[in-house]
Amino acid sequence: MNPILVQLIGFAGLFCYLLSYQLKSNLKLYIAQTVGNVFFMIQFLLLGGYTGCINLALGIIRNLIVMQFGKHAWARSKIWVPVFIAIFVGAMLFTWDGWTSILPFLALATCTIAFWTDNALNIRKANLFVACPAWLIYDIIFHSYAGILNEVITITSILISIWRFGWKNLGDPDSGFSQKQID
Repeated sequence: MNPILVQLIGFAGLFCYLLSYQLKSNLKLYIAQTVGNVFFMIQFLLLGGYTGCINLALGIIRNLIVMQFGKHAWARSKIWVPVFIAIFVGAMLFTWDGWTSILPFLALATCTIAFWTDNALNIRKANLFVACPAWLIYDIIFHSYAGILNEVITITSILISIWRFGWKNLGDPDSGFSQKQID
């Protein structure tokens, strides 16, 4: 496949992620990130990053469940956290390609824990301190130029959202950031 097209697919994912951290509601953030994950999943498949590809596909399923938080009690069940982490471990072992296979697992497991808190501050901290650095290293290894730029921009975007909304507001369950107040 044309290497420029492969990188353009990643840039479509980059756009979705950049947009996601500027959205106030967690639900909208999850939707934008899910679409971004589809693009990055395809890109990693084409770049030979199979652990990243499979884990992103599983992350899409996870995001679809998380997006049901405001509608269904079954989606808010904490049982999903160990279920998804176990599935991510299985995917990592199935696609094992050395230590680099740990990186997508670490990113998705950390975000899964944060997502089930339904707390915008926890979600941003998980991405800022664990998921983005793990994906950045993975992107460098697999030459995902859009992915590298995505993580740098995502970190910047998270910092901007913290500046815009404030640490306190992001962590306040009554501030309108949780899915309990879907708009």
